[in-house]
Amino acid sequence: MAESTSAPGVVGLFRGFLILGLTGFGGVLPLARHMVVAQRRWLTGAEFSELLSLCQFLPGGNIINLSVAIGLRFGGIPGSIAALVGLIAAPTAVVLVLGVIYARYNNEPHVVHMFAGLAAAAAGLLVAMALKLALPLRRRPMAIAIAVIVFVAVAVFHLPLVPTMLVIAPLSIFITIKAGA
Repeated sequence: MAESTSAPGVVGLFRGFLILGLTGFGGVLPLARHMVVAQRRWLTGAEFSELLSLCQFLPGGNIINLSVAIGLRFGGIPGSIAALVGLIAAPTAVVLVLGVIYARYNNEPHVVHMFAGLAAAAAGLLVAMALKLALPLRRRPMAIAIAVIVFVAVAVFHLPLVPTMLVIAPLSIFITIKAGA
């Protein structure tokens, strides 16, 4: 059920992204989509996908870029700062604590297994997010084709991401404009 359907203020952005940062370790993007689209209804699914597409093309972490973009949209520069600080404050503290634990106990089998389990869970969340992002494309065969081309180029042929995106992004924009005309 939706918690809020109105545009968030600076405090709302901070709180939303703080909760997200506290609950989304290793796979915050699926949780971000749920919070922003389903729970708080700040954006539609299509708006989220479009904004995330832009954020993926920009340098830096996708969720960091996304928090700044959503903060900017709803609260200007103060909103961007609030969303970013909310997102990274608690996880930074937790990462520091985990880093200390790992540095001290990295040869302990239980610690090794714990970190392996966390990696597996994060991979599962990433796959789930990819499927959710792909859903709006199901009625756009050209968009699906572009996504498959990028996946094959990067995952199968191991082409570098930046040059691949520098070629594919303008091409996909051109194709989308032509298909829409």
